[in-house]
Amino acid sequence: MRYPDGGGLSARGRAKREAVRRQAAGWFAQDVSVPEIARRLRVSQTAVYGWRKRWKAGGEQALASKGPGGSRCRLDEGRLRRLADALEQGPAAQGFGSDQRWTLARVSDLIARMFRTRYTPRGTANIMYRLGWSVQVPQHRAVERDEAAVTTWRRETWPAGKR
Repeated sequence: MRYPDGGGLSARGRAKREAVRRQAAGWFAQDVSVPEIARRLRVSQTAVYGWRKRWKAGGEQALASKGPGGSRCRLDEGRLRRLADALEQGPAAQGFGSDQRWTLARVSDLIARMFRTRYTPRGTANIMYRLGWSVQVPQHRAVERDEAAVTTWRRETWPAGKR
């Protein structure tokens, strides 16, 4: 399953799943069998057994959504905006030399310098995804790119190599 924003369900998705659990709670009260509930809701029997156990312990309220999973981001919205601005300026502007590529290690170092907060490479990747960056594809073209040389190569060298 693919999740929005790099992880977790949206509020609408959580509400939809909670409605399914509440429907199961109604059938628990009617003493419908677990396999039948799983078949009707098209979920696993293991999930229904877990819901039934929670329902018996705490009623329908025990099946309510607990909100988004995972830990909260240690960077608030203002800090995330400052980080996005720093990333847009490029690595050279942040003191990483003339190489125009962001790496997870560089972004992690930048976060540590700017906000005194350390992130693992996976946590840094999550933040970059949240900001709309991809760690696989460069965001921008290199500053040193020579468009005339690229055009010449495409017109002359590449077609000759295809023959």
